[in-house]
Amino acid sequence: MPRRRAQRLERVLGTPALFATAYGNVGSSIYYALGVTAAFALGLTPLVFVIAGVFFACTAATYTEGTVRFPEAGGSSSFARHAFNELVSFGAGWTQMLNYVVTISISAFFVPHYLSIFWEPLRKGPWDIVGGIVVIVILVAINIVGIQEAARLNIVLALIDFATQLFLVVLGFSLVFDLHTLTGNVHFGAAPTWSSFAIAIPVGMLAYTGIETISNLAEEARDPVRSIPASMRMVALAVFAIYFTLPMIALSAMPVTKHNGKYETLLALGPDKGGYQNDPILGLVKNMGLHGRFLDVATIYVGILAATILFIATNAGVIGASRITYAMSSHRQLPESFRRLHSRFRTPWLSLVVFAGVAPIIIILPGKTTFLGTLYAFGATLSFTVAHLSLIALRTRRRDLEAVYKAKPNLRFRGIDWPLFALLGVVGTGVSWLVIVVQNAATRWTGLGWISVGLIFYYLFRRYSVRVSPFETVRAPVILGPAQELAYRDILVPLVPGAESEKALDIACRLATERKARVTVMSVLELPLQLRLDAKVPEQEEALDDLLDDADAVGQSYGVKVVERLARGRQAGPTIVEEAGRRGSEIIVIGTTRKSERMRRAIFGSTVDYVLKHAPCRVMVVSSSTPIRA
Repeated sequence: MPRRRAQRLERVLGTPALFATAYGNVGSSIYYALGVTAAFALGLTPLVFVIAGVFFACTAATYTEGTVRFPEAGGSSSFARHAFNELVSFGAGWTQMLNYVVTISISAFFVPHYLSIFWEPLRKGPWDIVGGIVVIVILVAINIVGIQEAARLNIVLALIDFATQLFLVVLGFSLVFDLHTLTGNVHFGAAPTWSSFAIAIPVGMLAYTGIETISNLAEEARDPVRSIPASMRMVALAVFAIYFTLPMIALSAMPVTKHNGKYETLLALGPDKGGYQNDPILGLVKNMGLHGRFLDVATIYVGILAATILFIATNAGVIGASRITYAMSSHRQLPESFRRLHSRFRTPWLSLVVFAGVAPIIIILPGKTTFLGTLYAFGATLSFTVAHLSLIALRTRRRDLEAVYKAKPNLRFRGIDWPLFALLGVVGTGVSWLVIVVQNAATRWTGLGWISVGLIFYYLFRRYSVRVSPFETVRAPVILGPAQELAYRDILVPLVPGAESEKALDIACRLATERKARVTVMSVLELPLQLRLDAKVPEQEEALDDLLDDADAVGQSYGVKVVERLARGRQAGPTIVEEAGRRGSEIIVIGTTRKSERMRRAIFGSTVDYVLKHAPCRVMVVSSSTPIRA
């Protein structure tokens, strides 16, 4: 096989790429979450973000363990499927869909506000609404046509964004930070009122928009056991550091004052009142005491960077909406039409138009940032609550199953490792959801209406179209005929050193070229019982990494997208079958050497025979003779 000369930054996908991609989405929320949260929390905004940060740390731990257990797209929907049943999974998935719709709306809505440095009318309605709609339409069209994202550009921009935020923190501490001003901003029970403070906490979870990103990228993580926990910890620490410091700087620069008997801050006022609720980071730059040319350059730089990051975050929401739609329709939760591909562009055009286009545009039309913030909080807190409950259920119902990874801290009681982070998280996010439902009527009826419509549709679809129980898990069949391009969307190729695997990979790449499919190459790191599944075995890992790199180089020569997976297990056969099931692979192409006819117990070998017997999809065995299909 040809040797790759230079390693890519992602290590397809390693910790740096997962962190940068996730931070590009989560970190983008600072450009709108700061102003929206301050509208409720006023002088207690820094404290609100600290409390929300604690809940986020619990949620990050839950998502880390759940994603390592089930490295597949879906997040809380996937966790709920394995812990409960398909009905709960649909509820979580439908709630996630609401999160993506709102993420698209709020990210797109704030793009024109930051671009108002070039044209002032973009700061106010109706031009901010028009600008947001234009952003959505452009991105939906781009995704339908199928133009690929520039992954390296996204990573570079995420790192520049993080560096810029850190620079603003350092600059703010040196220029405007004032502890006396911060304490003077707080008027307990009045600014904010206790009810506003309570609702500010779930709204503060806007800071963590995009936490599902790592879960959705888990299928493309090379070694989920290592990279997912490490990247999730890095994201949590980076986001918490920014949200712990930047609000203090902002409220030092734009303190809470009393005007006409009412407490207010420019950070929380809309543009019609001369405030910066819709572009809080621009407001921070303009009120830090900068002057002259430096102020002009800083304003233009932050405006362009924020608009670019938010544009990318909107696109991530568009992609996420199409991914969750495809996953839901693959499990017969939504009609088959939502996963059909365009006859020319081979993209899920209907799901893009409906859930990434029409729905976000409807939500963006009122042009109310607080409504967008509370609606996201409604969906996010409910989705996080389901995730926590699912993990608790998995710990209790599958207590005897060997776990590849367990998040901490835990409490051992009656033979169960109770996840303390999930227990705290389910209380925090559950209560936060109830606060949103009780206190905000518009959000309550919109959110509950969304869930009700989804559940009614799901019940009718399952009963009269699929004709199965709402609780039963079934996968959609491979589509043939006019939509044949969906067959072999994902081709799984297990690799071992040798000519047989090389031949299998060659055939898989040719097949992928014909069908425009993706090839997933996997190597199994078989670990004995005396070692933990997450044990470090550097020599074997390095050898398998080299094998995966070589396979990726072969895929590049064919122009095929290759996803690399280093899987850990006790035996190769069950690990391969489990991976195929998680990914929803349509065919496994596996190389082997045919054994002697005298060896009756195994035709090809224990691994291949196990895969042939238990695989959830088609299997093509590539031996020294002609390929054999099963």
